[in-house]
Amino acid sequence: MMLTLFHAPHSRSTRILWLIEELGLPHDLRYVSIRYRDGSGDGPDPANPHADRKVPALCHDDALVTESAAVALYLADLAPQAGLAPAIGDADRGPYLTWLSWVEGEFGPALFQRLAAAPGAPEPAAFGAALRRIDDALARGPFLLGSRFSAADVMLGGTLGWARQVLPDAGAIAAYAERLAARPAFARAMARDAAPQVAA
Repeated sequence: MMLTLFHAPHSRSTRILWLIEELGLPHDLRYVSIRYRDGSGDGPDPANPHADRKVPALCHDDALVTESAAVALYLADLAPQAGLAPAIGDADRGPYLTWLSWVEGEFGPALFQRLAAAPGAPEPAAFGAALRRIDDALARGPFLLGSRFSAADVMLGGTLGWARQVLPDAGAIAAYAERLAARPAFARAMARDAAPQVAA
C-alpha cells in the first residue's frame, strides 16, 4: 500500500496529517504550494493532483481522493485496527458520518460567517447554533461519540485549532480543544506541519 498526502502547512490538510499520525499509517508526505485566504502563498502547484490544486489530496496506489471529509472517511476505514471509524452496522456509524459531514458542511460555513463579521457585530445565528450543538454533544462525553474518540474529533479539533480567537475561552469546547491538543499524534503532526524539510 502506497499512501501519498499532498499537503500545505497551516491549511485544511493539517487535520489529515494529524489523522494519519493517529492511524499510524505509513505514507509519503508531499508539500505543495497553495494560495491562502489572506492572499499569501505561491498559488496553485502543478505537482498537486487535486483537480482544483487545493489540499488535501490523497493518492492511494492509483486512486485519488480529495475533499477533507472524504479523505478522512477513506483513511479511517483503511485502518480499522486503529478504531477511529465505527464499522458499518455499529450503532455509532450514523452519528460518526453525521459529524464528519456536519463539520465540513455546517460548522465550516458558520465559522467563516463569524470570522467575516465586522468588529462589534452580533454573532451570526448559525455560529451560535453550531457552538450549542458541540456543547450538547460534549455534555454526553469527552468526545463527539461520547467516550469514543474518532476521526470526527480530529476533523472538528483541527478546525477549532485555527479558530480559537472566536471561540469561548472557557467551558466544554475550550476543554475539548485542550484534550485534543494534548494527544501525542497531534504534537507529531504539528511538528511536521511546521517543518516542510521533515520527510515521512
